[in-house]
Amino acid sequence: MHFNSVQFMFAFLPVVLLAFWAIRRLSVVASSAWLAAASLGFYWLGTYLGLNVNVPLLLGSIAFNFLVGFGIFKLPRWSKAILIFGVSVDLLILGYFKYAGFILDEIAAPLGASFALDVPRGVNALPIGISFYTFTQIAYLVDTYQRKVRDQDPVNYALFVTWFPHLISGPILHHKEMMPQFADRTNRRKLELLAVGIAVFTIGLVKKVFLADPVALHASPIFAAADAGEAITMASAWVAALAYTLQLYFDFSGYCDMAVGISFMFGVRLPINFYSPYKATSIVEFWRRWHMTLSRFLRDYLYIPLGGNRKGPARRWVNLFITMVLGGLWHGAGWTFLVWGALHGVYLGINHAFRSFGGRLPAVIAWALTFLAVVVGWVFFRAQTVDGALSLLKAMVGSGMAGTVDWLAVVHIAALMAVVLALPNAYQMLARWQPALLPRDTEEEIGQGSRLRISLTLPQGMVAGIAVAVSVFMITRQVVPSEFLYFQF
Repeated sequence: MHFNSVQFMFAFLPVVLLAFWAIRRLSVVASSAWLAAASLGFYWLGTYLGLNVNVPLLLGSIAFNFLVGFGIFKLPRWSKAILIFGVSVDLLILGYFKYAGFILDEIAAPLGASFALDVPRGVNALPIGISFYTFTQIAYLVDTYQRKVRDQDPVNYALFVTWFPHLISGPILHHKEMMPQFADRTNRRKLELLAVGIAVFTIGLVKKVFLADPVALHASPIFAAADAGEAITMASAWVAALAYTLQLYFDFSGYCDMAVGISFMFGVRLPINFYSPYKATSIVEFWRRWHMTLSRFLRDYLYIPLGGNRKGPARRWVNLFITMVLGGLWHGAGWTFLVWGALHGVYLGINHAFRSFGGRLPAVIAWALTFLAVVVGWVFFRAQTVDGALSLLKAMVGSGMAGTVDWLAVVHIAALMAVVLALPNAYQMLARWQPALLPRDTEEEIGQGSRLRISLTLPQGMVAGIAVAVSVFMITRQVVPSEFLYFQF
C-alpha cells in the first residue's frame, strides 16, 4: 500500500486518524498502542498480505533490539559488550538479506562456479524497509548506551520503530526526538493539524504524480539501452541523465513531504529529510540538504567514530571516503552504488581541500559545478551496470554518434529545472506552522522568510488540499500507483 494509492488516502488514513483522535481523548497510552498496531497493519498491507518474511522479520527485529536496549540500560557494566553484540547482529541480518547474494555471485563468477545457498536476490526479495528500520534501531542502541534514551516501554518502542509515515522509506528517526511527541498531552488544534498536514501531503503528492512519474519516461528507455550495450546519442544521454536527476528529486522530495504531512495530521513532527538540495553551491551543502537523516546517521555513527576531522586532513579525507562508500553500499548491493559512494567521497575531499586553501568561486559557477557533479553521480546510481553508466557518460561528452534532439523532452526538463530553482519548498511556504523538525541552520534560513507563502485558513486549506488530492486520483484511478524509488533501498 503506497501513500499515492486510493486505498491509503481514502480508507486507511482516515480510519486510523479518526480512531486515534477519539482514543486519545480517553488515554494517551491507548492512543500510542493504537498507532503501533495500525503501523504494523500498514506494513502488513504493504507487503501484499499473505505469509512472508517481512512481518516476522520486522517483529523479530523489534523484539531483539528492545531486549538488547533493555540490557544496555539495566546492565551498565556489560553495556559496551551488549551494544557490540546487538549492532553486529543487526548488521549481519541486513547483510544477509541485502548483500549475501551479491557477494557470493562475485566470488563465484571468476571461478566459473555457483553456490547453492538460498540467499534472496533482487529488489523484490529484499524485505521492505529493512535498511531504514535497521539503521533506526542501531541509532537507538547507541543512544541508549550513551544514556540519551531512558524510556524502556515496549509499546513506545514498537511505535517508534514502526511509525508508518517513516517505516518504508525513512526518515531515519531518533528515539529522543520522537517519543516526547507521542507522549505529549497538550490539547492540540486538530483542524489546524489536519489542514497543514493535508497541504504538505498534497504538495508531495503532486510532485510524485505530476512531476516525477512523467519525466521518468524520458530516462528509463535510454538507461535500459545503455545497459544493454546499445549506442546512445549525445543528446539522448543528456536527456536521460537530467530526466533521472529530476525524477529522483521529485520522487524523493514528494515522498518526504507526504510522510511529513501524514505525521503532522497526528500532531507529530518528523525530522526534515529533504531541503532543496539542487540549490546547493557545494557538495558539502548538497549533503546537508539531501537525505538529511541518513547524512546525520553517517556523520554521528560512522564518520565521527572513525575520527572525523580530529586527526588531520589526510585522515579526514580517508574517513569521508569510507563513510561515503559505505553510504553508497547502504543503498544497494552493486558496483554502481559503490562507485556512486566513492565519487561523492572524492567530491567531498576535493571540496574540503579547496576550502582549506581559501578557494572561492562565483555562486553561479559553484552551483553549476556542484550540479554537474551530482548528475554524473546519479548516472552510476541509476544504471544497472558500471559498463552501462560509462557508456552513457561517454555519450554525454560527445564520444557517441550524432542524433536528433527530442525537443519536447528538453522543454519538459527545462520547465522542471525552473520549478526546482525558482520556487520555495514546502517548509518555506508553510514556515508559520513548522510541520517538520528542523536543524538549527535550516530553521534560521526558513526564518528569514520566503516571498511565496501559503496563506492557509483552516477551511480553505482543507478544501484546497482535498480538491487537489481528489483531482490527482481521478486522473490516475485506472493506473496502478507507481512505487517510490527509495522503496527498493
